[in-house]
Amino acid sequence: MALARFQLIRRLHRSWQPLQTPSISRSYRICSVAANGGISHPSTVTCSYTIKNILDQNAMVSASDHELQVSELPVNARSARLMSTSTEKLPRGARQVALKVAMLSPGFVYEPYKPREPISFWQRWFTRSGWKRTKEDAILELKSAYAITRLRKTTGYSKKLFYQHAVRLYKEINTLMAIGDIKSLRKASTEKMYSTLKNELKRRESMWSSVHWELVEPIVSIRTLRARMIAIDKDNLDKAFVQLTIEFIAKQKFEAYDSKGIVVSGDKMKEVLVRDIWVFERSLFHPGAYWRLCARLTP
Repeated sequence: MALARFQLIRRLHRSWQPLQTPSISRSYRICSVAANGGISHPSTVTCSYTIKNILDQNAMVSASDHELQVSELPVNARSARLMSTSTEKLPRGARQVALKVAMLSPGFVYEPYKPREPISFWQRWFTRSGWKRTKEDAILELKSAYAITRLRKTTGYSKKLFYQHAVRLYKEINTLMAIGDIKSLRKASTEKMYSTLKNELKRRESMWSSVHWELVEPIVSIRTLRARMIAIDKDNLDKAFVQLTIEFIAKQKFEAYDSKGIVVSGDKMKEVLVRDIWVFERSLFHPGAYWRLCARLTP
């Protein structure tokens, strides 16, 4: 009994003694980022904190009051902290540059040409549908005349000179297609048409190894079916593209060969009469602009 009382008194005495607060210290290595993008030498920083207050009888210790003491942080460490919290700024010497985008082609044919069914004289002038048709035809012709007028005023367009240039383009593009010169076709056609011609060449190469094409000059006939202007600025009509739909009727010679050089299609000794409808496009405001193939329509 005496021994049990002694142990109980000893435990009570220990519980009333002031507890010593544990002290914990840790060391960290801080690397600062230099202004030139490099990393400076790491600095050692000692962080010490004290834990106070002892919780419940189960001897669970919690940090109810932390005191963080950092002694003499180096300049590089402070600058690294400021860099991480501050907003990013433009580097010295940087300047804002306005992005200017220039349209090289509309990428579509405005009001593609379609042949209109002929109507009789009596139907045109003595029926309501005929009057409506006459009005529509007049509007289409006025649009073509307006586009030609703007083209002549801006570029000094000449019908005779343009037809000569159109025939040269017609022959050049067909020849480049026959020999498969992809790079030269890029300059003679718009971006969208160039992609179409390139895909057409890939399909042809899967069927034939090579082809022979020849234009029999002079061509039979050439005429303008439609002229359209695509304005991109309503306040400045000179900032526009003009598209001319041209009909070619010409005699051609064609022959296709396989990988062994054997003729598989056509006959280069025979002349074939061909009718093509091509759309040529030209910018009215780009310096040094020239005519390019925009589309080929089905006759």
